[in-house]
Amino acid sequence: MDTDDAAGDLWVSDDVVLPAGALTWRFSRSSGPGGQGVNTADSRVELVVDLAEAPGIPDDARARLLARVPHLVGGTRASVTASESRSQRRNREAARRRLAALLRDALLPDPPARQARRPSRGARLRRMEDKRRRSERKALRRSPAE
Repeated sequence: MDTDDAAGDLWVSDDVVLPAGALTWRFSRSSGPGGQGVNTADSRVELVVDLAEAPGIPDDARARLLARVPHLVGGTRASVTASESRSQRRNREAARRRLAALLRDALLPDPPARQARRPSRGARLRRMEDKRRRSERKALRRSPAE
């Protein structure tokens, strides 16, 4: 199933599929300007999933998500909001896409460690030339010796 659907399971990756029952939806009024429906339409959407309790997440992926998802609410719950659209359905779709992308990014492998290297000869020469020019510029700012 596609992550753009406003209902159903949320496919994060081939290994991680969050069942619809594990997703908690909250609706509220969006902020900002509006017309007649501004005080009646609950179009802002918040989507919450408890990563520690949700079925459909392998144990190794669960540990990685809990360690790498930023701003976990209560230590285990991932939460995203959407209020760009005036339509609740579009905001639900946007929240699903946002949550899937957040979890997908957290599941990516760590980048390779940076290898320490010496500065090249050209880099050292440029650094020394910059230092010489800066020294000359500051020397011109000094008051002349009497």
